[in-house]
Amino acid sequence: MTLSAAAARRALLDEGHRTRAMGGVMAVMLFLTVLAAALGLATWDAVGGLDRQLAGRLTVQLIGPDAGRAVQIADALRSQPGVTAVAVVPREQLVELVRPWLGDAGLDADLPMPAMIDVTLTNGDNATADAVVAGIARTTPAAHVDRAARWLAPVRSFIASLAWLAAGIVVLMALATSAVVLLAARAGLDTHRDTIDVLHMLGSTDVQVSRLFQRRIALDTLIGGTIGTVAAMAAVLVIGRQVAAIDSVLVSGVTLDAGAWALLALLPLAFAGLATLAARVGVLRALRRRL
Repeated sequence: MTLSAAAARRALLDEGHRTRAMGGVMAVMLFLTVLAAALGLATWDAVGGLDRQLAGRLTVQLIGPDAGRAVQIADALRSQPGVTAVAVVPREQLVELVRPWLGDAGLDADLPMPAMIDVTLTNGDNATADAVVAGIARTTPAAHVDRAARWLAPVRSFIASLAWLAAGIVVLMALATSAVVLLAARAGLDTHRDTIDVLHMLGSTDVQVSRLFQRRIALDTLIGGTIGTVAAMAAVLVIGRQVAAIDSVLVSGVTLDAGAWALLALLPLAFAGLATLAARVGVLRALRRRL
């Protein structure tokens, strides 16, 4: 490589500041991407936690005369195959559940109150649950059995939909990043058309020219992406603290573990690699069409 070629290369690289506005664009894109990814990871983890908590959980409701036999019925349930734990819900806890509707009237001992029994199965298989439910129907025909996984299925479906929506947003942002890189690379080619022609006359190949754009775009993406990622992670921390302060079972599982934080921190590197690949492909195609 001659001195003139090296100088031309440096000129092309130094004049790349016109494309550095892309760093700001990448900061915004990574900010939105990290927020979407955090939402997806947190909600997907919540779905898994909900499945683990609800799998193999039954609630037996006893009304009328059966309510007075809750302890005997619970003992009978413990002997059934597939049952690992049985607990009779205390009346005090049931009173607290109905207090918003009945007020202190629920404290009246003469007020009829159904008995509730929580049953935990060995697994969440439908066959095991069906066998236990059939056994309950034989011994206590009037008992009403609720499967937690079934009545909370709409909630699980909604949370899972949020996770898939977040994943789709991340994919769209990746595609948008590729498009922005291609536009920036083509703009750089048009801006430095004369310099590139000189480089070709001095013996530079298309691959060598494309490396200049790859290096510049990768650096801009990494710097801008890191800034956007740090800002997004700070926002996620603030939102996470607010969610933790909400005393609700449905949102208590929406959290990020160490692995999720590591994945979010790696997003700038992933997008920088994607931008490098897109720049290489776009520049090489553009240069070959010019020949």
